[in-house]
Amino acid sequence: MARARLTILLTVFMLLTGVLGWENGRPSSPTAVGAEPTDESYQYTLLFARVLQMVRQDYVDESKVDYRDLTYAALRGMLESLDPHSQFLDEDAFQDMQRETTGEFSGLGIVVGMKDNAIVILSPMEDSPGGRAGLMPGDRILRINGKSTEKMTLLMATHALKGNPGETAALTLLRPVAGTPGGGTVFEVTLTRETIRVASVKEARLLSATMAGPDKIGYIRIEEFGENTSDEVDHALEGLEEQGMQALVIDLRNNPGGLLDSAVDVAGKFLPPGTVVVSTKGRTPDQTQEFLARGQREQAGYPMVVLINSYSASASEIVAGALKDLNRAILVGETTFGKGSVQSVQPLGNGVGLRLTTAKYYTPSGKSIQGVGITPDIEVPITDEEERRIVLTESQQAFSPNQAADAAKTVDRQLERAVSALRSVRIYNERQAELNAMPKAGVGR
Repeated sequence: MARARLTILLTVFMLLTGVLGWENGRPSSPTAVGAEPTDESYQYTLLFARVLQMVRQDYVDESKVDYRDLTYAALRGMLESLDPHSQFLDEDAFQDMQRETTGEFSGLGIVVGMKDNAIVILSPMEDSPGGRAGLMPGDRILRINGKSTEKMTLLMATHALKGNPGETAALTLLRPVAGTPGGGTVFEVTLTRETIRVASVKEARLLSATMAGPDKIGYIRIEEFGENTSDEVDHALEGLEEQGMQALVIDLRNNPGGLLDSAVDVAGKFLPPGTVVVSTKGRTPDQTQEFLARGQREQAGYPMVVLINSYSASASEIVAGALKDLNRAILVGETTFGKGSVQSVQPLGNGVGLRLTTAKYYTPSGKSIQGVGITPDIEVPITDEEERRIVLTESQQAFSPNQAADAAKTVDRQLERAVSALRSVRIYNERQAELNAMPKAGVGR
């Protein structure tokens, strides 16, 4: 009987893992259905099935040997061993992912990532529990509900942070202090989860005359790239152009990314139709693609600056890289995060799914983003303290009298440098136009 169960397990697992050649919902070569599996694949699949059956039969705690729980745990471990972004998505995680792409989900309102082998906050969302509590990009999460994050994967941390509206989460965080590597201020916050509704475009306005002088310089800050981002950017551009905008700053600082199609659409608003915005390269032909600008709106010729920093990641790096490579914008700020891998999401049925890294992003000039990021044309590094003041000012909230005082004296040197660059471009273009309009000296006879 045990041998029969083992044979059934082995057959099922071979089907699940592709030993019989089932990939992307169709038979594949060289191990198509009906073909003999390789000796190596058979050997290790048999090993897995044997261990699974031994655990089922002999493990001391019978409550922990449910087939579903053991299989899910094995799949999580397998995917997490590959990279921080590949994940097995159980029923809850798969539903969360689908909700997040529509711009609404339940949680604390903080986007986290791995940096220097630690769980760090990439971006606190405005008008969310994390944003209102004053959490900042770069804050390192040490504990979640008393549990250390030292050995947590990104998936484990993300799962621990999520929950139902009304539930609380206690976080212990480390806020780095410049000049003290590994050190900083440790503090604790308790946050109540709520339904988060994300608007991609958080600000769209003409900069004040105090900053821009006589120039009409538009400013659009994009918090992330979701399903509605392209439409929101269109609406913002229309409003600014109606006000006579002469130049534009797009602020992608602390933007953790989002949907690839959304990034392509936003970059494509400023590029000729058919221009390659980004390409991907993977192991299979279907993962090697070029994504082209669709020419959704009339091209405007005004000069542009894109603001970036070390927490601009993924989709925001695609936009910045494309506009830089194609000489459509000047990049100002700091080198970006360097998250340039592509995750394909595959539903597996019964409410579960797989998020798998299948390719890497490449800018139009063929440069990989992964691990290196996008470098600015004009580097303007700022301190952690300056970064916090800018985030506080952008949130338009004052969390304490001291923070309000800090916000009042905030100088955004990166934005100032962007404005200076745009004004310089305007002056140069005007002088070139005057030079071209001057009558050419004729040749005497």
